Amino acid sequence: MPSLQRIEQHFTASIEAKQRTLETMGPRIAQAAELLVDRLRQGGKILVCGNGGSAADAQHFAAELVNRFEIERPGLAAIALTTDSSALTSIANDYTFEQVFARQVRALGRLGDLLLAISTSGDSPNVLAAMTAAQEIGMVTIGLTGRDGGRIAGNLVENDLEIRASATATARIQEVHILVIHCLCDLIDYLLFSDKGKI
Repeated sequence: MPSLQRIEQHFTASIEAKQRTLETMGPRIAQAAELLVDRLRQGGKILVCGNGGSAADAQHFAAELVNRFEIERPGLAAIALTTDSSALTSIANDYTFEQVFARQVRALGRLGDLLLAISTSGDSPNVLAAMTAAQEIGMVTIGLTGRDGGRIAGNLVENDLEIRASATATARIQEVHILVIHCLCDLIDYLLFSDKGKI
């Protein structure tokens, strides 16, 4: 049954990628959650960007914060920079596609905010440009990457943080990314609301 064998291979590869990432990145995921919580406590907001599947992950993360994850709680300030089609198309038309996130970061970002930059390769030019814009403002960046971290890993500055999926295949990286995102959502809720009896 070749189809079942292929399915088993996908499940096995996904489990292994997640286990490797836990071993190498577990403490860093916890550190990232604390950084996100600190920014939210200080009145900052989270800007999130990525392309393709990573754009969907950006929207997923922002929605979990603005609405709710697994507990009833107030909404948290987060904006996916992937959703405003008028802004995206006007920036791409008037400037370049490389600037679609950076222009929004410069318009919406403030000192004390945080950028979550998602790129499976770590080399997405528009995500890198968003990081540069965030650094100019003084915002901290958390890079969610895969493979060797790409140019994102090389462009981090002091206080920035990279969470790198321990995988090379795009599908496996994306599967790790969504698990990391869910871990961050859970930890944000725990760190912000457990003392209020919500967890």
